[in-house]
Amino acid sequence: MLKTTSRNAGKIEAVRQIKDWTRERFGLDDEVPVMVAEVACGLPGCPPIETIVTFWTAPETRHAFKAFKPATDVTVDDLPPSWMKNAIISDRDDLSCC
Repeated sequence: MLKTTSRNAGKIEAVRQIKDWTRERFGLDDEVPVMVAEVACGLPGCPPIETIVTFWTAPETRHAFKAFKPATDVTVDDLPPSWMKNAIISDRDDLSCC
């Protein structure tokens, strides 16, 4: 069994909170998949850690946005406004960095 540290517990809670904010902000039902991932980037000009949020509103309609900070530092103000829902539709296969 994995031992949960307070740091891991904080990250887990942050991810849950980001998912909840995303569902509320964009009017998503509970069955809509929402994924939150932290990604490290070593490229010049990239932040060392960024948080990528992805959700699907149809099988082929993926929405994605980034916060250029760790999940534990993300606030509700880092989410795009609800009216940008169609603007954050992503057709990119790689959202890993910058």
